[in-house]
Amino acid sequence: MGEDTSKKSRSNLVDVGRITTVFGVKGWVKIISDTQPMENIFSYGALWLKTKHGVKAIEIDEYRAHGKGLVAHIKGLDDRDEAQALSRVTIAIERSQMPELETGDYYWHQLEGLKVVTEYNGQSSVLGRVTELMETGANDVLVVKADVDSIDDADRLIPYVPGQYVTSVDLEAGQITVDWDPEF
Repeated sequence: MGEDTSKKSRSNLVDVGRITTVFGVKGWVKIISDTQPMENIFSYGALWLKTKHGVKAIEIDEYRAHGKGLVAHIKGLDDRDEAQALSRVTIAIERSQMPELETGDYYWHQLEGLKVVTEYNGQSSVLGRVTELMETGANDVLVVKADVDSIDDADRLIPYVPGQYVTSVDLEAGQITVDWDPEF
């Protein structure tokens, strides 16, 4: 099913989806993709499964859309029981496989963990750290959790709208500056 690379650094991997369950009796699996469009998960080449026994490389040899998700066949895996063992396993790629983005565009994983500082009415305050991003349809939303440096214990949802609420992103400094009322 792929090389066993238990020593592979998980920090070098970026999650791009997950296997949910089996599909049929010939080793196919159902996949939820976090890429846009969802089929892009298969465009990276080598995929990595983060199993409880370590990280394993896999190759997808067939896939297709199915309902609101995808179904795929892992090369060399033709047994339903073996495929079932991969249920609820995260699919990742190496960071180096991700294409470069235009200046000012960021992958979600680059924003997660950044400190969020608001510059509001001439006051600078730490609001917390980005723990995740949510897709809402209208725009993405930063989920900001309070930490030891925060001005209060409030968790916040801040629309990720550059030029309006998000005034700057500095990956090197590890900080996002926002124009957001700390009372909200």
